Amino acid sequence: MPDEKTPLDAHGIDLVKALALESASPTIMSVTTSGLSAGVPSSLPVAFDRKSQTFKSLKPLIEEFRTAPDRRKGTATVETLASFIALVDRHKDENSVLFGKTAMPDPKLTAVLDYDKEGVAARNRSHRIVYAFPLTEEFKAWVATSGEAMEQEIFAAFLEEHSAELAAPTEGEISEYERLFKEKMATPSEVVALSRHLEVFVAARAKQGIRLQTGERVVEFAEEHQNAKGEAIIVPGVFMVSVPAFVAGDPVRIPARLRYRVKSSKVVWFYQLYRWEFFLREQVGENLKTAADATGLPAFEGAPEV
Repeated sequence: MPDEKTPLDAHGIDLVKALALESASPTIMSVTTSGLSAGVPSSLPVAFDRKSQTFKSLKPLIEEFRTAPDRRKGTATVETLASFIALVDRHKDENSVLFGKTAMPDPKLTAVLDYDKEGVAARNRSHRIVYAFPLTEEFKAWVATSGEAMEQEIFAAFLEEHSAELAAPTEGEISEYERLFKEKMATPSEVVALSRHLEVFVAARAKQGIRLQTGERVVEFAEEHQNAKGEAIIVPGVFMVSVPAFVAGDPVRIPARLRYRVKSSKVVWFYQLYRWEFFLREQVGENLKTAADATGLPAFEGAPEV
């Protein structure tokens, strides 16, 4: 006999429809995580997709409706040491730390505000403040030209332009560097006088360069229209540069050796900043100590974890 099917009434149709919808709809479940891992909630809400038989996280959906961040994170960049200290003071807590990368070419102070330590639950280490020691234009100019040969007129103009950055040597500097270089140290006025003398003799021929027993060097010039009349200029061997290396920072004192070469009756001048990277490293180290003292935070030479 052929099968007979009983037609569904309205109630049966609604029941089938409800069962179909229920089987296709996800179910919100709570997964207990206590004891499974540190740093996670004791229970996690998840959606169970009956159709695909998979679990899905609700976090992306929840994040869409967030009106405030769940924690502080991100990296602030400041341009001066004073701003670095002030901003660290604003956000620090008892476990914040400072790191200092003191070596050139990219020194940097980094405050990790949400750092962790032994005996304390691990933190995210993702809220930071960075001070990257932006260099001043004046210091860049001294470094860029160090060791570069310059014609007499250009060198005279350079010394004149940067005369405000010349410093009188202290007694200790005179004793140390005259002994080290076997050269006489110059005062700022002597270096400025040299630049002005060079401007006078810019069209003259150099006769010779000699070294005196005093440690000074002498270059003699002859005016072409004066029948080779010799004019002597004392050339100091070392002078002090005092220039802020970092924006709004303290001046850094660096000795510079002054040199020239006489070739084919022309003089080529150049200077060499002595171990300028060492003096900048000292300055960065002092700034790290200053920041640690001002904020009361521990400081380490190096870089934090990535």
